[in-house]
Amino acid sequence: MFARTALALSLALTAFVADATPKIQTWETPNGARVFFVPAPEIPMVDLQVVFDAGAARDGDKPGLAVMTNSMLNEGAGKLDADAIAEKFDSLGARQGNTAERDMSMFSLRSLSDSAKLQPAAELLALMFNEPTLPADGFGRMKNQMLINIQAQKQSPDEIASEAFFRAIYGNHPYASDPGGTEESVKALTPEDVRRFMAKFYVARNAVVAIVGALDRPAAEALANTVVGKLAAGERAPALPPVENLDKAETVKIDHPSTQTHVLVGVPGMTRGDPDYFALYVGNHILGGNGLVSRISDEIREKRGLSYSAYSYFMPMRERGPYTIGLQTRTDKTNEALTVLRDTVKTFVEQGPTEKELVASKKNITGGFALRVDSNKKIADYLALIGFYGLPLDYLDHFIARINAVTLAQVRDAFKRRVDLNKTVTVTVGKQS
Repeated sequence: MFARTALALSLALTAFVADATPKIQTWETPNGARVFFVPAPEIPMVDLQVVFDAGAARDGDKPGLAVMTNSMLNEGAGKLDADAIAEKFDSLGARQGNTAERDMSMFSLRSLSDSAKLQPAAELLALMFNEPTLPADGFGRMKNQMLINIQAQKQSPDEIASEAFFRAIYGNHPYASDPGGTEESVKALTPEDVRRFMAKFYVARNAVVAIVGALDRPAAEALANTVVGKLAAGERAPALPPVENLDKAETVKIDHPSTQTHVLVGVPGMTRGDPDYFALYVGNHILGGNGLVSRISDEIREKRGLSYSAYSYFMPMRERGPYTIGLQTRTDKTNEALTVLRDTVKTFVEQGPTEKELVASKKNITGGFALRVDSNKKIADYLALIGFYGLPLDYLDHFIARINAVTLAQVRDAFKRRVDLNKTVTVTVGKQS
């Protein structure tokens, strides 16, 4: 049975990759939620995602509020407490998950497509959105959990470096604060803060619904209406302020009793729909995004043994997410490793990749494309991104062609314009000599 299911899923995904655009259907619910749907009748499953523009960038002067709000929806709804919600999803054979990031607050549901299972699971998710009870014991438990996480982060050089990195790059921008908040801000959060946040951001016009599974269009419409149809229409969240370029270089050194020094170097990067997206993506795959065969790893790890892990990556967001270049190295090797890192990036920015590197990068990216859509859940993830960031419906269809169209000149031009090594943030966390 499992073999037959896997084969059916493989065939479905092959068809999806080959002809994605005709299968993506989109509409709005009567109260204004945007829905993106791909029918996948080969296996009797449905994957659903609801994404609100209600991430940590909307926290305002209450860091941690988006994460608290997202978490509290599991703590009680209607007449059900947290245990009863979890038990009911389990009894239906459904999986429900949720998380909040800087840009968005996300909720997922996986269920059998049988209406006897799917309908009550969808109704339960809707109950969480529409009738959260925000019980005092659950609120206290979540607050304690967030405070414990904050304390744990203070012991982690990775987390310390990441938090300092975002603060240095983003300054007063909403992206600067940690989604988990601070001790002071989390202790000050109240259930009323959560209610106000939900009333403003957990509304239909601020939501994207992604559905992939064994449903026809009428059934998908009914499912979307069940899940978000009772939400207030509300309004979309206002646009975030643009991310400004750094006007100078900044180095942040943080003393920490770790055995290695953790290093992050970077600049504001790109948006999800950035016109330079493909040139930067292909170029970074060569520079630091392709594991051990990337230039950064080769120069720092393979040739000199300065670090086990050296990498770079873009984090596309609604406004420009960070471009992060990182490594961990012995404390006494920090300056050497940083020098090699900067020299490697400088050479790449000035000269760009070779033709051989470009061809290999394209083959590697396009050859692994099928793995990006090798499950209904991953397809639902992409539909949610397409809807949330306003990407074209044929984004997946043209992904490979856009990768293959990238030229050496485009990579060189994009990196020269977007990665200014004279205006970078450098964060080191470790024993400072």
